[in-house]
Order: sequence, then C-alpha cells, then structure tokens
Amino acid sequence: MVKLGGSTVRSPSLRSWIAAIELAVEPVVVVPGGGPFADTIRRHQAQLGYDDATAHEMSVLAMEQFGCVLLNLSRRFVAADSEETIATALETGRVPVWLPRKMVMSAHEIPQDWTVTSDSLSAWLQTRLDARNLCLVKLIDVPKNSSVDALSRAAVVDMAFPTMISHDALLYIAGPADLGSAGRRFSVGDVPGQLIPTSAGSTSGDSVEAAE
Repeated sequence: MVKLGGSTVRSPSLRSWIAAIELAVEPVVVVPGGGPFADTIRRHQAQLGYDDATAHEMSVLAMEQFGCVLLNLSRRFVAADSEETIATALETGRVPVWLPRKMVMSAHEIPQDWTVTSDSLSAWLQTRLDARNLCLVKLIDVPKNSSVDALSRAAVVDMAFPTMISHDALLYIAGPADLGSAGRRFSVGDVPGQLIPTSAGSTSGDSVEAAE
C-alpha cells in the first residue's frame, strides 16, 4: 500500500510519484491524503463552528477529492470504495485508488476527530486488507533510526498513528531522496523509503525535527 501525501499537490514531484507507482509489478493500493483540501476544513472550522466529527467526515471527503485528481492524472489507477472493488481492481492489474468515505464512516472504531488523518486511515486499511507493506510518501526525508512515536510527536504522522499501525506491518516512509529510485524499486517488487520499526521493542528514542 502507498499513501500519497496530500502535500504533494503543491509539489512538482506529484506526477513523478504517480509515474513511479504505475510501474509497480506487485499489487498496490493507493491511499490519497487530504492535503490543501483538508487544510481548508481546518481553517474554516473555528469560523463556521462545525464540530470535530463533522470536520472528520469532511476531511475524508477531502481525501476523495485528491483521489479524483490522482485518477485524472494517471493511466493505470482506478477508483475503489470497498474491499470488493479493491480486490477486483487488483485482479485486473489496475491500481485501485481508495475513496474512503463509504468504509470509514461506517467504521465506528475510528475516532472522529483531528487525531486521525489519512496516515492513520491508511494504517487502518492495511490491517483490513492484511497488506504486508505500507509506504507513506512525504515531502520530507525523515532522519535515520526514526521511531513511529517520534514521527508522531513531530507531526510527520498523526497522533493516532502509533496505535493504529499494526506491529506486524512493514512501514516505509519515502521522501524526496527516494523519488529518483522509486520507479525502479516498484518495478522489481521493492518498496521505496526508509523502513521504520513499528513494534515498541524496536523503536528508537531519536527525535525528528522536521514535519510535513
């Protein structure tokens, strides 16, 4: 699974990441971030007075907006809003782009507040699909030996992510330094990015100074 950060909307690297993912030889599911679409929801919440549960649903829709962008800019991507449509897309060699509202809003175990963003939702979907790898594409390169907790404290991933990510998952975080080799790695069944320990016993205490 690849979660394509919504912040890439503002970056010239977006089309390059799409092209790299389209070279994947292994089945891959794309989770869109919320990016500037979700930023608008945050910005207007205090002014308009809607609660966090409403903002959560709006942010899930923001992910779908970015998903529509990805579908328009790609040749191999196809929309998928359920486990069944994801499976069908993978069986036909397509790359499903997850449109999350249908699944997320019926999943009452997911907190409906700002502790959960597309990062945690990608971890939740990984568990649902029993996917082995999760690659988070960011606009920064994280320091070596970063831990999930440190990345959460630095707001590189959201607050809920350390509890949402499975300890059995192989978590990679890919940044600008990984883009040049991303297409080649996807084309041979590899995953770009730095491998981040997800089990409490193997995390480090190093801090992370930069956030997306």
